[in-house]
Order: sequence, then C-alpha cells, then structure tokens
Amino acid sequence: MSKPEPEIRAAEKALKERPVFSIRLQVYFSVFFLFAIVLAIGLLTSATTSRVEREIHLYEVTSKFLFEVDQARRFEKNFFLHGTNLDDALEQAHSARRILRENADGFGGIVGPSSYNQIGASLQAYEDRLTSLSSIRRDDPARLDEIRNAEVDVRKNGRDIVTFATDLVEKEREELEKMISFSRHVQLYLLIFLLLYMVVMSYMLIRRIVDPIGRYMEYLGRIARGDYSPILPRRRYRDEFSALAIAINHMVEELGRRESVLVESHKLRAVGTLTAGVAHELNNPINNITLTSHLLLEDYASLPDAERHEMITDIIHEAERTKKIVGALLDFTRQSESKVEPLDLAEVVKQTLALSHNQLHLKGVRATLEVAPHLPLVHGDSQQLSQVVLNLVLNAVDASPKGGTIEVSVHRAKDENFVEIRVQDHGTGIPSHILPSIFDPFFTTKPKGKGVGLGLSICKGILSRHGGELTVETEVGKGATFSVQLPVTSFPVDFGVMKEEIEKRGPQ
Repeated sequence: MSKPEPEIRAAEKALKERPVFSIRLQVYFSVFFLFAIVLAIGLLTSATTSRVEREIHLYEVTSKFLFEVDQARRFEKNFFLHGTNLDDALEQAHSARRILRENADGFGGIVGPSSYNQIGASLQAYEDRLTSLSSIRRDDPARLDEIRNAEVDVRKNGRDIVTFATDLVEKEREELEKMISFSRHVQLYLLIFLLLYMVVMSYMLIRRIVDPIGRYMEYLGRIARGDYSPILPRRRYRDEFSALAIAINHMVEELGRRESVLVESHKLRAVGTLTAGVAHELNNPINNITLTSHLLLEDYASLPDAERHEMITDIIHEAERTKKIVGALLDFTRQSESKVEPLDLAEVVKQTLALSHNQLHLKGVRATLEVAPHLPLVHGDSQQLSQVVLNLVLNAVDASPKGGTIEVSVHRAKDENFVEIRVQDHGTGIPSHILPSIFDPFFTTKPKGKGVGLGLSICKGILSRHGGELTVETEVGKGATFSVQLPVTSFPVDFGVMKEEIEKRGPQ
C-alpha cells in the first residue's frame, strides 16, 4: 500500500523549505572559532609571559640596585672605621644611581613618581656627601666635628636608601608573584574554556550525525517491513540528511510503484493457477446449459409447460452459477486504489476459500473453516487481505498430499487486540535450514517455472502495512501452520460458531 504521490511531494517540499544549516557549515564555523580561540589564547599567553618576563627583569634590577646600595654602605662603614674604601663606596653609589636612572619607568611604576624623585634626591645627596668627605683630612683635629656631622648625615641617607631599596625589592617580588599567579590562572582558565568548547562542539556534531543515523536506521527498518510512508521534517533547518531524506523518499516512491507491479503480477499468477480449476468448473454449468437448451429446442412442441418451465429454470440456475464464478475472478483481478475499511475477516476468508474451491477440487484436497464467536472487525483492504489468504491456501494445497485436509480457522489471538487466521496443512513441513529464508523475496523451493518466490514476501509486506504480522510454525513430516494476526477495531460482531466443509475429497 504505497503512499500517494502528493504525500511524497508534500514531504519533499517541507524538507526543502527549511533554512539551510549544513553539517559542513557547522564544521567550518567550529574550526574557525576554534582557531580564533587558540589564537586568542596564544596572544593572551604571550602577553602574560611578556609581562612576567618584564616583572622578572624589574625584580633582577631592583635586587641589583639593593646590592649596589648595600655594597656602598659596607664600604662607607669601612671608611668611617678604617679610613679606607671611600672611592669604592662612591663607585657603588654612582652605579646604584645609574641603575635608578636607567630604570626610571619601572621604578616609578612600582613606588610612584614622587617616591622615585625623593629617593633619587636622597641618593644624589648621599653621593655628594661621600664626595665631600674625600676633601676632609681625618687627622686634622680642627675638622673632627665636621667629620662626625658628615658621618651622621651619610649614615642617615644610607639608611633611607637601603630602606627604599628593600621596600622596592619586596614590592617587586610581590608584584612578580601576583603576575606569575595571574598567568598561571589565565592559562588554566583558557585551557578549561578550550576543553569545554571542544566538548560542546563535539557533542553538537555527534548529536547532529549520530541521532539522524539512528533515525534513518529506523526508517530503513520501516521500509524493510513494507511501510512506505515518506520521511517528514524533524528539525527546523536543512542539512545533508535532508538531501538523504529526499533521496530516500524518491526511492520509497519507486519501491512502492514497483511493489504495486509485483503485487499485480503475483495476483495474475495466482489467477493463472486458479484458471485450470475454474475452466473445469465452468465446463459443468456450460455443458448443462448446452444440453438443456438443445433438448428444449428439439422437444419444445411436445413438452408440457411444467417441464419446459423446469428446463428454463435449470438453464437460469446454471447461468447464475457461471456468473458467480466469473464474478469472483473479476473481483480478485480488478485493479483499484487501496480502500481501507472495517472488514468482517471471517467473510473475507469464506469468499477467498470459495474462490479456491476448484483448485482444491483438482488437487483432491478438502478445506475446513472454523470461526470463533463474537469476533471484532478489522481495518483493511479486502482485496489485499483476500490475496494474502488465497496465497496461503494455495501454498497449503501445493504442500498437501492428494486426499489431505487444510484446516483454516479465524479466532481471537492471544493478544485480545488482534484477530488471527490460521492456515494449517499436513504436508511434509519446512526444513529448519530454509525456514529463515521463506519470507525473503525470490526465495522458492518450487521447481523452475512453478513460482518466483514472491508470494510470502508480498503477503508479509501487505500485512505489515495493515499493522499485522505473518508467522509460521512447522515440523518436518507433520506440516506447517501459517498465522496471520491483524489489529481489531472497536466494533465487535457475532457470527456464531461456523464449521463447514469447503471441498469434499475427490472429483464430483
């Protein structure tokens, strides 16, 4: 039961009308943003590394400045204690001032411009006082007070400079530790952000690929079961899977068309199988009509009215019998659109068995039908379900020995929501090694020219589209039982318990 072409076209239009957001475009965007993030991380890392290097350099410079000041104080003490190393003290003080001057921006950034200017002035005054001491003779008693006052001033300036240098080094050390900690945290947070971005983008890409693959596996399984309904849009945008859905819908449309051809060809083959029995069956009423008509024509004048009336009635009866046989064949072979409606499944089975009456007769096989009471209706297409039953009955006829019996029953399945048809033969059964393949298309055990192996496959497809199922139970040497299960409607019907013989053994 393939979906009509307008439904396929509507699905294709809906798939094509959505905005495009392809997987390829998402990959491009993801790679672009990943590159941007990595570039930003690189630039930020480079900036923090440069800042750390600058702070390390300043820390080294401040440490060197403190070292020069300490050395100047040490030589200063030697001068006041022993009268030596004054020139060394001056040299160290001059070196410290040069360091201070060359790193004015760095030192000013640490302590501020005013403190920088103040320490510069103190260092200059310290150096000037050391220079003035070089012109004073230490052995001149008249200048002893001058030397002591100069010593006090120099020591005071030296202490101030050492305190400033020590604070400078300590502040720079703290700033360096902060910058190293900041750089470490920045790199850690950037790494975490990068990992989160990669995880999120990977999840989104995997979800866009894996989830549709799962859905399309379901679609293909549905198609394999004979459900040819088109794939409809599931997302707000269109991507590569949308193109795949359109291609699958076209494939489904073509499969439905080809299956319709196969179903009709198989139906014609079934009709061909029935024709032999029908031809034999038609011969009987036609012969009776011919003989009765000739007798009536020859003896019409001498026959009483009652006998003429009886002969005409016989002709009409045989003509009605012929009409019923031909009408059943025409109903079965007539091509029409699928029509799903509430059906009395027992009536469908009865009419199908009546259609196979002549084939049963030719093979010398009889069929019995048993219908359980209070059976509900099912929804379906009567012609297609009749084709399923006829195919199962004809297969049972082929499997049954001459004089055998086919048992057909219609009853409630174990699941109360289903009605079951069982067709049981007492033939040779189906060997276990071919049992898994009997529903495969083009698989057949019949001799060449007797079948193409599409009957059970088509039956299973028809039942799948009706929401039903076809199963088989078999035992080698004891026969096989095919079971058809169809979902019920909500309208029960009571047909009573019927058990009747459809065909007696042997020819009439």
